[in-house]
Amino acid sequence: MTIRWTKEKYLITTDAAAVDIDAVHRYLSIESYWAKGIPRETVARAVQHSLCFSLLHEGALIGFARVTSDCATVAYVGDVFVLPAHRGKGLAKWLMECVTSHPDLQGLRRWMLATADAHGLYSQFGFTPMKAPDRWMEKHDPDVYKR
Repeated sequence: MTIRWTKEKYLITTDAAAVDIDAVHRYLSIESYWAKGIPRETVARAVQHSLCFSLLHEGALIGFARVTSDCATVAYVGDVFVLPAHRGKGLAKWLMECVTSHPDLQGLRRWMLATADAHGLYSQFGFTPMKAPDRWMEKHDPDVYKR
């Protein structure tokens, strides 16, 4: 189901055709701290298997978020960004409002994300540090994109 939200000259859509893979890849591989060097093919595969939210201004992708979920119990929010020229306008907050209000993502038991610098944004949507981090495990390969 494709959903569209509009605000002034901006549009957020879940239409898969609206995802500009090159723009998302450019930001993630060059600008982001979490996915530097990520191959374009990896971004394309992640987008293909996620619910994506494209933030557009006059038809150009200027922000993005994706959710990996079973749409029943859990969702992982990742790759959230707004290009620097469009920051400071409340667009990241609006993007997260759209993500968390999506009808397919209601009634989930757990939402997760990782951030180094946007705790203030995500806390507005109920995200908190893990209550029992000692129960969580991860398999992490920080150099996977360097190979």
